[in-house]
Amino acid sequence: MRSLLAVLVGYLVFGISAVALFQLAHVDPHQVPGVGFMIGSTLYGVFFAIAAGYTAARMGRHKEMLHSGAVAGIIALLALVSILAQPGLPSYWSQITAIVFIAPTALVGGWLRARQTREQKSSP
Repeated sequence: MRSLLAVLVGYLVFGISAVALFQLAHVDPHQVPGVGFMIGSTLYGVFFAIAAGYTAARMGRHKEMLHSGAVAGIIALLALVSILAQPGLPSYWSQITAIVFIAPTALVGGWLRARQTREQKSSP
């Protein structure tokens, strides 16, 4: 149960931040925005994906990479489902960015937490 909750909360860290960004910026993620917004939102997504992976890994207490990997998988899967469920959209840039760049960085969060845990165990 703890693992499931850890992955859910981890994903929510990313998901809520993504929805908030597009809502507050008044940008449709299915339309082509300016290059500046694309780059900025990708970096924003990477930051929150790392935070999401770290959160899941920390809440899960062990098997850090498994928990952060589950978050990464959910991010990628939901982006793919979005592409498949809405054929013919003018742009899939946000979904492709989520699959290629953002989802993998959730694993970085798990790696950071695993490293932190190892360092804490090895310090006297």
